[in-house]
Amino acid sequence: MTAFSTKGQSDPTVQPVPASVVEQVDAADITLSNPKRAVLSLGSNLGNRLETLQGAIDALEDTPGLRVKAVSPVYETEPWGVAPGSQPSYFNAVIVVKTTLPPSSLLERGQAIEEAFERVREERWGPRTIDVDIVAYADVASDDPVLTLPHPRAHERAFVLAPWHDIDPEAQLPGRGPVADLLNGVGREGIQPRPDLELRLPE
Repeated sequence: MTAFSTKGQSDPTVQPVPASVVEQVDAADITLSNPKRAVLSLGSNLGNRLETLQGAIDALEDTPGLRVKAVSPVYETEPWGVAPGSQPSYFNAVIVVKTTLPPSSLLERGQAIEEAFERVREERWGPRTIDVDIVAYADVASDDPVLTLPHPRAHERAFVLAPWHDIDPEAQLPGRGPVADLLNGVGREGIQPRPDLELRLPE
């Protein structure tokens, strides 16, 4: 179940969002919505990886109460937490969004998008068509096991820090400090920029 089931309307990942809803969201973004800034990490190592990442970005943009504001370059990375060569490599990217959704609803939306792209959760760190992780949500700090904020391992993952630094060199990971310093600490081993690939910022 997603956070957006309304009468007569199914998951907007599958069905277009009605124009009237988009207009209301746009109006709210301009007026009293008080949107929060969130950083999301996207990864895919199955199927058409670039197309899937773009599809997830577009689905997020189609979410009422959410606007995608920045999209990072694409990185190709070795899978995390598994034996080298045991899985295909990942395409990874980071996006910055402004949203009026609370963290729990943003999580539900990310999971709905994963399900729409047939993400299978059979093993930890297993291969997946799409992974949507909330890295940070404003300055919120939470130890809730359902959604720990900021992401508990973001500070040690170059595939999150490098693309995030690309789109926001002054970024800070709450409780951990400047992303630039964290990236210098972990290095760039295992991640490869893919300047031949590009993800679009939704219009």
